[in-house]
Amino acid sequence: MAPPSTPRLTRRKLLIGGGAGVGLVVAWALWPRRYGVNLAAAEGETIFGPYLKIGVDGQVTVAVPQSEHGQGVYTALPQIVADELGADWRTVAVEAAPINPLYANPLAAGILFGDALAALPEATRNVYAERNALMLTGGSTSIRRFEEPLRAAGAAARVLLCRAAARDWGSDWRSCGTADGFVVMGERRERFGALAERAAAESLPGGDLPLRTGEEKRLLGQPLPRLDAPAKLDGSATFAADIRKPGMVFASIRQGPIGDSRLVGLDKAAAGAIPGMVAVVEHDRWVAAVATTWWAANRALDAMSPRFETHGLIDDAAIAAALDTALAGEGARVHDTGDVDAAFAEGRTQTATYRVRAALHGAIEPTSATAQWSDGTLTLWMPCAAPTLARAAAARAIGIAPDWVVLHPTIAGGSFGATLDTRVAEQVAVLAKRLERPVQLTWSRGEECLADRYRTPAAARMTARLARGGTIAAWRAQVAAPRTGHDLGQLLGGDVAVALGRALPGGGDALATDGAVPPYGIAHVAVDHHAADLGLPPGWMRGGAHGYTAFFTECFLDELAAFAGVEAHSFRIGMLGDDVALARCLTTVATLGGWQGGVAGSGQGIACHRMRGSAIACMAEARLVGGRVKVDRLVAAVDCGRVVNPDLVRQQIEGGLIFGMATALGAATGFAANLPEVRGFGGMHLPRLADAPEMLVELIESDADPGGVSELAVPVAAPAIANALHAATGRRYRSLPLPG
Repeated sequence: MAPPSTPRLTRRKLLIGGGAGVGLVVAWALWPRRYGVNLAAAEGETIFGPYLKIGVDGQVTVAVPQSEHGQGVYTALPQIVADELGADWRTVAVEAAPINPLYANPLAAGILFGDALAALPEATRNVYAERNALMLTGGSTSIRRFEEPLRAAGAAARVLLCRAAARDWGSDWRSCGTADGFVVMGERRERFGALAERAAAESLPGGDLPLRTGEEKRLLGQPLPRLDAPAKLDGSATFAADIRKPGMVFASIRQGPIGDSRLVGLDKAAAGAIPGMVAVVEHDRWVAAVATTWWAANRALDAMSPRFETHGLIDDAAIAAALDTALAGEGARVHDTGDVDAAFAEGRTQTATYRVRAALHGAIEPTSATAQWSDGTLTLWMPCAAPTLARAAAARAIGIAPDWVVLHPTIAGGSFGATLDTRVAEQVAVLAKRLERPVQLTWSRGEECLADRYRTPAAARMTARLARGGTIAAWRAQVAAPRTGHDLGQLLGGDVAVALGRALPGGGDALATDGAVPPYGIAHVAVDHHAADLGLPPGWMRGGAHGYTAFFTECFLDELAAFAGVEAHSFRIGMLGDDVALARCLTTVATLGGWQGGVAGSGQGIACHRMRGSAIACMAEARLVGGRVKVDRLVAAVDCGRVVNPDLVRQQIEGGLIFGMATALGAATGFAANLPEVRGFGGMHLPRLADAPEMLVELIESDADPGGVSELAVPVAAPAIANALHAATGRRYRSLPLPG
C-alpha cells in the first residue's frame, strides 16, 4: 500500500485560526493510550512495569531510557528506583530501555524542538512527543522528567513484594517494610528474589501508591558509587567502536564542504592500491572507503582525493556580515516586560556589542556506528541521544519501515549533544545494505571537525538605562543568531506537524535566545531575536544558547556596575528581588572565594545564571601570561533543588566549569571557503591537565524539586573569566573565545 501523501501546506491553511492545532488535538485524543511493556526478561527475571526487573538471585535491574554519555544517568536514575524499592545498592544493575512511547521525554522535546512544533499548542506538543516515542537526552531533563515515574516504579514493586510476603506470613502488607533487598516485618525477613515471581502476580491497591518514609536505610541523597564506572575502568564497557561481528569490515567517510555540496569526482584506482581495500561507496554528498581495517580505509580516502562541487560561500567575512545585517534589521520580540521604549526615552542609555564564534563539540569519542543487514532487517549499534530519530533516519536512508530497524544503544564517550545528529545512522545503514555484510563506520578526527554541527556564531547588541541609585531601569538584548530551534526540526523528519511549524512565517526563535532574559528584578526588559542566515548546519551543544546569552548578560552587567560605580557583587545582589536561591549562591561564592570586590589588579570576576530550574554563581581568578589567559581558580555555588547523588552533581559542575572554560578560551573555529579552519584537537586550544584551575564547588541544601545540573556550570564560566580579565588588565573582553 502506498503511504498517504503529505497535505499541501498553504498560507491560507496556516492562517485559519486554530484549524491545524485543533484538528491534531482531536485526532490524538482519539488515539488509544495503551502501550505495552517491551522489556526483555532473562531466565529467572520477573518484570515489574517498564522500568524494573528483579531476578531470583535478588539482582534489581533498572531500565534507563536516557543515553549515558558521562553525566551519570546510569547511576542517578537507578538510585531513585532503588531508594523507593528499598534495594541493596550492591545488587542494582542497569540496562538501556527499548524504544517505547512510555519512555518519551516531552520536557526535552519542548526545549529542543519547541520552535519546530510551533504550530501545535504546548499541551499537544507533549502528546506529540509521547505518540512519536521521542526518547531524548538533552536539556538537563533526565532527573526532572523521570524522577516521578521512577519513584512510582519503585513504590509499586515494593508494595507488590510486601503483599506477597504478607500473604505468606498471614499478615497485613501495610505492616511490612523493605531495606537492603529484603521485605521485613519485625523479626521476619525475605529476599526480593524469593518473592519476585509471586509478587508480580499480586495486584496494586486502589488509590495513591504509598512512598517510603523514614530516614534509615535511604539511598537518595547519598554519594553512591557509579554503576558504569567499574566497566569503564577495566575496559569491559562497550562503546560503538568496540562492536565486532564475524566478517565485519571498517569504513571511513569524507563529506562535502558546508553548504550545497555534491560529489563530482575521485580516483578509485588510487584507493584500490591500498592493501586491505574492499569497496568504495559513493553518495551524492559523501564517499566512503571500506577496508579490512579502519586505518586502511582512511588512507584510501586520502589516496582517492574526492572532489566536491559547492555552491555559495561561507567564510568568516560572510558570517560577520550576516550577523551585522541581522542586527541592523528589525528583530522579533521574544520577551517583553514593561515598556522598554518609553523607559529608554527618559534618559541616557549604555550600549555594548558582543560576539561569539562557532564552537566545536570536541567529544573524546569520534562519531561511530556499526550496522548489519540481514533478511530485510537492519541492526544498529551506536550511541544516540535520540534513538527513535536515529532509527527512523536509518530506515528512510534505505527505504524500509522503522519497525525493521533494531537499535542497540551504546554508552557514549562524551557527546555534549553531538549524538542527537542522525547522519551516521543514515550513512552506516546505506553501507551495510550495499555491502550486505557487517560494517563499522567511524569518522576521523578531522572529519569530526569538518562535518560538525557547530554551536552557532552569534552577536548581541546590549542596551540599558541606569536609574538614580545605580539600579537598572530598562534592558534590551538584541541577539543575532540563526533560527536554531526551527532548523533543528529537520531531525524530526517529514512529519506533518513539523512541516506546519517550519512553514510558519519567520519570527523569533526561543531556542536561539534561550537564557537571554536576565534573572534580575528589572521593570522594563525586552529580548529581540534577529534571525541570521549563516549557511551553517544547525546543531545542539551542551548549554545551548545559554552558552552565549549568559556571556552577553553577565559581561554587560559588569560594565553597567562599573559605570554606576557599584561593586559587581553588590550590584547583582541589589537587583535580585525575591530570588533567594540565586542570592544565596552569590553570597556563598563570594564568601568561599574570598571576593575582594573585583577591584583593579585583583584578577577576580563574578557571574551568575539561572537555567533549567537551577541557580549558580561562579567566581573566577584569571590573568594574562605571555598573551594567553591563565585561569587560576574557579569557585561555584549551586542550588539545584533536591539532590539524588551529590558526587554526580559535583562531577557535573566541575566538568561543566572546565567545558565552559574550554569554550571561553578555545574549542572554536573560523571558516574559509566553506570549511572550518580547525581540523583536530590540536587547533582547539583545549585546556590540559596543567591548565586546570583549582576548583571549589559548594552545593546549597534545598528541598525544592530537582533542577537541571549537567549544563548548569557551562554558561557562567566564560563571563566570570572575562570579568576577571577586566579586573586584571583594565580591558573589556566582548568576544569569545578570549585572547590566546
